[in-house]
Amino acid sequence: MDLILKYFPDLTEVQINQFKQLESLYQDWNLKINVVSRKDIDELYLRHVLHSLGIAKIIQFKNGSNILDVGTGGGFPGIPLAIMFPECSFHLVDSIAKKLKVVDEVVEGLGLTNVKTTHSRVEDIDGNFDFIVSRAVAAMPTFVHWVKGKIAKQQKHELKNGILYLKGGDLTEELKDYKTTIIYNLIDYFEEDFYETKKLVYLPLKFKG
Repeated sequence: MDLILKYFPDLTEVQINQFKQLESLYQDWNLKINVVSRKDIDELYLRHVLHSLGIAKIIQFKNGSNILDVGTGGGFPGIPLAIMFPECSFHLVDSIAKKLKVVDEVVEGLGLTNVKTTHSRVEDIDGNFDFIVSRAVAAMPTFVHWVKGKIAKQQKHELKNGILYLKGGDLTEELKDYKTTIIYNLIDYFEEDFYETKKLVYLPLKFKG
């Protein structure tokens, strides 16, 4: 938890309490339904929570923004972002029902009212979103295909609406057809070794009516 306060010192008391509760909620639920590996549970704040909040270092979502989290798994990056931006709406989607069971319980335990979950493939989700976030669920061309037609027309932010994708490693081949991507190295924001190869890929997408 100190790790979160190190990089986000201006949290409200409510946010601090919610971030603190994450560990016990995940430990409790992970014993019943395994969604996060044992090692990752021990390093939850480093490997999952802070990693998710890398997005908050790049963009401050404006109040009223709609965010879609694709392949949320155990609730990352959606849940940490929902704590960070309580006035935004987050729609967390995953095709594996048991993972969403944990997400629902964590959301309820935290008292988050700005999170909705859906057990579905993302292609079947209706609606338009300011940003689509995810943690490395597929190669970018596949991901772009999945989320086609889901970007909102109205722009609220300096960064144009699009995809914010947390990924590691060499992305040269995967991104070669996307000339408008911007890659942010998370080691520029977080000094821990874990972030040495971690990146946030931003890809603006046009609204398609």
